[in-house]
Amino acid sequence: MTLIIIIAIVVLVLLYGVGIYNKFIRLKNQSEESAAAIDANLKKRYDLVPNLVETVKGYAKHESETLTAVIEARNSAMKATTLTEKNDAANAFSATLKSLFALSESYPDLKANQGFLDLQSQLQKIEDDLLHARKYYNAVVGDFNTMVQSIPSSLVAGMAHFSKLPYLAIEEEARSRVDVKF
Repeated sequence: MTLIIIIAIVVLVLLYGVGIYNKFIRLKNQSEESAAAIDANLKKRYDLVPNLVETVKGYAKHESETLTAVIEARNSAMKATTLTEKNDAANAFSATLKSLFALSESYPDLKANQGFLDLQSQLQKIEDDLLHARKYYNAVVGDFNTMVQSIPSSLVAGMAHFSKLPYLAIEEEARSRVDVKF
């Protein structure tokens, strides 16, 4: 009878361990899926920018330095390989896009151009999708990292060589306080 109880306990512990391991796998796959969604949105974003730059070129011929900076930032962002590198490059790229949109304030004809407005609207939708994809990724990573650090799942994480995944952070500019003046 004691042997049966011991075997039952061992089987339950093994089943529990398998369940935890499967949850780790599910969360890891979800993090990879959400990273792929981020990649897809970044690609859409980078594909849209040459059209945006060409539209601006027609109106802002004297602003070649800004336009060149945007294209260079796009090209370096497309070369990034790891998720962290892609996130850092995307943050740098966002800063150059802000300067591009600041140009539209200097050129009223550009600001009123339907093609420019359409491209700007598409880019805003992509930015929103990208924000949601990043939030989802960070939520999945939060669950995964909690399991890696919590007992008893940390025991399974150690045996299976699972370690914490990195969060995606926003650029420093976005962290600063925005002053609103009337």
